[in-house]
Amino acid sequence: MPRARVPNLPAMSLRRSFLALAVLLGLICAGLAIARREAPTGPGLGLFTSLPVYWNEAADLSGLLDKAQQPHWAREALERRYTLRPLDVLAGGLDGLSYLLIAQPRPLSPAENVALDGWVRGGGRLLLFADPMLTAHSTFAIGDKRRPQDVVMLSPILARWGLALQFDEGQPDGEHAVAFDGGTLPVDLPGRLGLARTADTVGTCRLLAQGLVADCTIGRGHALVVADAALLDGEGESPESREAALALLLDRAFAD
Repeated sequence: MPRARVPNLPAMSLRRSFLALAVLLGLICAGLAIARREAPTGPGLGLFTSLPVYWNEAADLSGLLDKAQQPHWAREALERRYTLRPLDVLAGGLDGLSYLLIAQPRPLSPAENVALDGWVRGGGRLLLFADPMLTAHSTFAIGDKRRPQDVVMLSPILARWGLALQFDEGQPDGEHAVAFDGGTLPVDLPGRLGLARTADTVGTCRLLAQGLVADCTIGRGHALVVADAALLDGEGESPESREAALALLLDRAFAD
């Protein structure tokens, strides 16, 4: 009667260890490949805004980071073209950036005004949404610090670049389209930009779309200023047309 074959336990354990290691390495490689596909690969774009574009509008941190909420359409559109870098402050936050999008920001400190002006004059390219009467809905009451900036306060930096932001209180409300650069921009209670050169002006601006947009050369840099932010409304209809309008502005602001 032949003897029963006794398995080589150390060899079996070694084979199992190698198999487990191979599976683990395969999962890691697959995860890295997915991460490489999903990670933004475009040029860096700074984003400085009080609007809930990058973060959700929420009462606390858990709601702010809730991944179950649908991302803002503009964040998705921007991340298809750029690697977004959300900014809390401008002074010290612009290093390494060539492109910057500012949308309805909180009031800038004196140091931030200086930093932004110096960054643009040094060759930076800026797309700025400055709305004198924001129409986007917010869940927070007027006066709540978590609410987006209702009335933009950028007079010092705009004056530095030779611009003045005006608002017609008698205009009818309601969203409508304004022709711009071969397309249209949705606006709602927009402002109007005017030229206001002084002895301290460092920019040369050209008004477009009846003053809705100003295209400015500032030192070695460039700024495209839009006197409305309704385009970035998260509740607006026709996201495809909004994305097309945003692309028009991005192409104009960041073109070489």
